[in-house]
Amino acid sequence: MQAEDIERYVQNTVVDGPVLRVCAAENEMPYSNKQGEGFENKLTRFMGAKLNRKIEYVYWKDPRYYVRDFLQKGRCDVAVGVDTGDPRVATTIPYYRSGYVFISREQDDLALQNWDSEVLRRAKRIGFIPGTPSEVMLKKIGRYHDMFNYNKELVGFKSRRNQYVKYEPVKLVDDVADGKAEVAVLWGPSAARYVQEANTPLKMTVIPDNNTRSDGRKVGFHYSTSMAVRKDDSELLEQLNQFIQQNQGQITAVLEQEGIPLLPVPETELALNSQDNQ
Repeated sequence: MQAEDIERYVQNTVVDGPVLRVCAAENEMPYSNKQGEGFENKLTRFMGAKLNRKIEYVYWKDPRYYVRDFLQKGRCDVAVGVDTGDPRVATTIPYYRSGYVFISREQDDLALQNWDSEVLRRAKRIGFIPGTPSEVMLKKIGRYHDMFNYNKELVGFKSRRNQYVKYEPVKLVDDVADGKAEVAVLWGPSAARYVQEANTPLKMTVIPDNNTRSDGRKVGFHYSTSMAVRKDDSELLEQLNQFIQQNQGQITAVLEQEGIPLLPVPETELALNSQDNQ
């Protein structure tokens, strides 16, 4: 079933089962918004049709607290796009794995393979989002302070102190497309849609997952993604695991349509079951 067929399947499926409340971002594109335009919304509509559950979205604004204030407090029942093995919740088997990417213009033909690439030491502007692995590596290669002003400019010089300052992936991608920045470093799924839509041909280079901090500790650049429920909701967890196992091909079709770089999921994570979440 192709991604377009999935949309038709959802539209033509009569759902008369009980409501399933999905924790969803009010405005965190390309994942989700209240208009239902994100790829996570698309996946949850498909999930509802397959499980015969009427999807009811419960929207949150601040990604820092939705697990605590929405899922764990029972305001919604399932969250999508959660790191596999998140200790706060019970997570399903992964439904995809992806990584952080370097984004550059095709016409520049930059030799970008990893964090040792010389172009990163010469670039005047590298877009990144604070608090992500890219910040750690920019500090390690001595470029973090060089990018400080540009990084603040990306959010209108708002301060992160006691507030959620949102970096728009589309802004970082557009700056590369327009030649305002040479490179952007983003989580692949957050950038893929905008790379596809850019007015200048761009390329994404998946960053190898072999990076370490200055003290030798690993800095992860590849992550698996799951759905999540409360730890005591083993029945729903099992239903979601079955949905993923039985419909992985269709799920992958939606992600590929989005242009997301997909990586092999480790066998150890596919063997995850409800016992691992207790």
